Amino acid sequence: MNRIILQLIAVGCLFAVVQALTCYKCSLGIGTFCITSKTTCNSGEQCFSGVGKAAGFVDIMTKGCISVDKCNMTEPTTFGNQTVYSLTKTCCNTDLCNAAPGLPGSSALSLALATITALFVVNALV
Repeated sequence: MNRIILQLIAVGCLFAVVQALTCYKCSLGIGTFCITSKTTCNSGEQCFSGVGKAAGFVDIMTKGCISVDKCNMTEPTTFGNQTVYSLTKTCCNTDLCNAAPGLPGSSALSLALATITALFVVNALV
């Protein structure tokens, strides 16, 4: 009987581990360039995507896990007494729901540089 109870507890722990939420994480992205990795949220956290503008014109973003009580809020980031930017953090609660990245580590700038480099190589070979 004790053995069955221990097996049920082990299976219950396994399901608790499986239910951990996996999200994309990006500490700070500029424009559409945000190098992401995957992270596992703690209990009471959800995935979020934060979007804002720095200095009134530069688009910035963050992604990761955040406490449920901070979801769907706009928070200012200040330096001294000056607000540098405000982020609106939108939450979701399924695995990798906070927007999948494009090609890993890619952006329009890196793709443009790769294209220009390829053109130079082709011209040098001809």
